[in-house]
Amino acid sequence: MTETAIVVVNAGSSSIKFVVFADREGALDPVVRGQIEALFTAPRFVARDARGRVQEEKSWDEGVKLGHDGAIAYLAAHLQQGRAEGLELAAVGHRVVHGGTQYSAPVRVDAGVLGALEKLVPLAPLHQPHNLAPIRTLLAARPELPQVACFDTAFHRTQPPLAQAFALPAEITGAGVRRYGFHGLSYAYIASVLERYDARAAAGRTVVLHLGNGASMCAVRAGASVASTMGFTAVEGLPMGTRCGSIDPGVILYLMDQRGMDARAVEKLIYQQSGLLGVSGVSSDMRTLLKSAEPRAKLAVDLFVYRIGRELGSLAAALGGVDALVFTGGIGENAAEIRARVCHDAAWLGLELDAAGNDRGGPRISAAGSRVAAWVIPTNEELVIATQTRSLVAREIA
Repeated sequence: MTETAIVVVNAGSSSIKFVVFADREGALDPVVRGQIEALFTAPRFVARDARGRVQEEKSWDEGVKLGHDGAIAYLAAHLQQGRAEGLELAAVGHRVVHGGTQYSAPVRVDAGVLGALEKLVPLAPLHQPHNLAPIRTLLAARPELPQVACFDTAFHRTQPPLAQAFALPAEITGAGVRRYGFHGLSYAYIASVLERYDARAAAGRTVVLHLGNGASMCAVRAGASVASTMGFTAVEGLPMGTRCGSIDPGVILYLMDQRGMDARAVEKLIYQQSGLLGVSGVSSDMRTLLKSAEPRAKLAVDLFVYRIGRELGSLAAALGGVDALVFTGGIGENAAEIRARVCHDAAWLGLELDAAGNDRGGPRISAAGSRVAAWVIPTNEELVIATQTRSLVAREIA
């Protein structure tokens, strides 16, 4: 019996991750997941089944530049084998970082939509081109195959205009310079499942902390975004693995005027050489920093926690209070020490940590009598993309 399948693609600068979901009586089950990494140096492909067993592996020689086109061609051939094994590819869903002001919901991609998304590259130069590369390749090779773009910015379009505004002249803000917010697919997932854990929080005021190599926080009221720490770009807000987070714009001017740095050098500094890596001089990986005895590693962790506390106060003000915190993302889901420190610093909100629950990894990590609940909920951006893709394609068929 043939089952329809949706493939979710998340393309980065040097890798493509994918998940194959089988549509089984309304449920989307991940049956294969994998990635092609090191696309321009020594490419390697691996696919695993639902139990994590290696289904297929392939490596290319050092120096081979497979690129996004070659990687998508190889992935398509792999998926074609799946068709013979009972899976019929119905659509491909893509994570696209930026939808601008035009796209506040998933969209079926054709040449016109692709052109519109390419115009947003200046707003996300380190992400958008790579997100669009597989779409362009598949449009040329399989024009009949539905492709759906799902946006990291879309969840935040519910924010009030004041929360999206910069204090800049209208001619600049009217050209699209505004706060967009990111990690929206992760926040959308948390909002969709929160009622299973905490009905009061789902209907009320929640701050979600998506803490990973990229990190942000979002104020959510009754499932809708109210404010977020990321704004025009994905470099604002919290310090991250290699991104600096919020910085006085005067620092940028100083670096250009006094250090002779051009725009590309500044871009490299704030995106790739700062954050946890830049402060610590040790690593961008929180696991490494928590184990390190280096004083600057401790400083990087301390700064990360401090900035979370500052941003939490801002988001609590935007919500007019907080009913719950939700930790997600690689650090949020796995770093008990970071969660404990954040919760202790949030005692002023009425949050009391359950240390044992936190050490177990939750899901609830706040004490029974705590006025503010705290939860650990693993995110699932791929499922959100698959769900949105299936819904859009189904509506078009209907």
